Amino acid sequence: MAGLPIHNDCGVWHDSGKWLKGRVIGMKSAVVVGAGIWGTSLALRLAEAGWRVTVVEQHQPGHVRQASAGETRLIRSAHGRDEWYTRMAWQARDAWRALEERSGETLFVEAGLLWFARDPDGWEADSARVLKEVGVPHEIWEPERIGRVFPDFVGDDLAFALWEPKAGVLRARRSVQVIAKLARAAGVEFVRGRALPYDGTGVVLGGEVLRADRVVWACGAWLPELFPEVAGLEVTKQDTFHFGVPAEWSAPRVPAWVDYGVSVYGHGDVDGVGMKATSDAEGEPYDPENGTRMVSPASEEMARAYLRKRFPALAELPVVFSQVCQYISTPDGHWLIAEVADGVWLMGGDSGHGFKHAPTLADYMVELLDGDREPEPWFGLGDRTAARGLRTSGLTE
Repeated sequence: MAGLPIHNDCGVWHDSGKWLKGRVIGMKSAVVVGAGIWGTSLALRLAEAGWRVTVVEQHQPGHVRQASAGETRLIRSAHGRDEWYTRMAWQARDAWRALEERSGETLFVEAGLLWFARDPDGWEADSARVLKEVGVPHEIWEPERIGRVFPDFVGDDLAFALWEPKAGVLRARRSVQVIAKLARAAGVEFVRGRALPYDGTGVVLGGEVLRADRVVWACGAWLPELFPEVAGLEVTKQDTFHFGVPAEWSAPRVPAWVDYGVSVYGHGDVDGVGMKATSDAEGEPYDPENGTRMVSPASEEMARAYLRKRFPALAELPVVFSQVCQYISTPDGHWLIAEVADGVWLMGGDSGHGFKHAPTLADYMVELLDGDREPEPWFGLGDRTAARGLRTSGLTE
C-alpha cells in the first residue's frame, strides 16, 4: 500500500475522490470504524463533545450481519459479583430513556426480568447482594410466585428467582438506526466502504489513507480478521428463535427471563415478532461476512427442549421469526478496550452483553480518547483466564 495518498487533518476522502469534510482549526477529529451500537453511540457522543467525526461502515447502520442488528437485546443490571458492569448497566437505563425522549421513539420495553436461580447461594444471590449495594431495585421471589406472571410455567427445580422490575427489552436494530440518525443530525459523517488498517495508525478506504487524532475500530465480529495479532477473540454463530404465541405472552404483559445455569434466555412477544427463547451458549466458529444466515435444526430443537421443560404449552408452537447473529467473545467475558498504537483504539469482545451498556460506555470512551482517564485493567490486551459470569454461564451442559 506504499504511495497511497495520506490525509492528516479532519478531512476524509471518499473513494470517488469527493472531499467530504474540510479542516476545522482546533477541532479534534476521530474516525470510528463500524456502525454497530458501540460505533454509532460513540460517534454521537464525540460529536456532542465537539469532535469532528467520521464513521466508516462497509454496509450501513443496522445491517443484518451486525450482532447489533438482532431484533432485540435484554437490558438488565445483574452481573454476579461484578459491581463495575452493574453500575454501568443501571446508568445506561437512564441514558436509553434520554435517547427515547430525543428521538421520539420507544426503544425500551420495560417488562422487568426474572433470573431463574437453581442454586440458593449462586450467581443470582451474588447479583442480589451487588444490586443492593448499588441501589438497583430488585426482589427475591419464591418459585411459586413466578407462575403468577407466566401463563404456563414449571419451576420445580428452582431455589428462587431474582426480579429486576426496571429491566426489560431493547429494540436492538431500530436502536442502531435511531442513534445513527441522531449522530448524522449532530454532524457525524457516514462513509460507506471497507476499511483496513494502515501502518499502525491510519485507515485505508477506497485507495486513500485516512488519519485523525483518534481512530477507533469498533467493528464487532470483523475485528479478529483486521487485527489477527490480538489473541483470544472468538467469533461464534448464535441462532435465535421467536415462537408464535398467544396474546397473553406479549411484553410487557410477561417479563423477560434468563436461566443463567443452562444459558437460556428469552422475553415476551415484542412487535408481533414472537416470544424469544434461545440459547446463550457459544455456538460454532463463524465468518460474519460470508457465513450462512440459516439457523440450524439442532439449535431449534435445543430451544424447544428448554420450552418443554419450563414453558410446556409453548414447545410445539411454530417459529415465526429466526435470525443468525454472532458473538465476539474474549476468554473471560470482559470487553477489549485498548490503545494499540498512538491514538488508535480497539473496542470489541462485547459477547452479547455489551449492547445495553452502549450509551454509557460511549461517555466512558470519550474520557479515554480525551486522555482524562485510563481504561480498567481487565480490558487490556494481556493474557486472560477463561471464565464466564457476566452474561450467563456459557457452555455448561
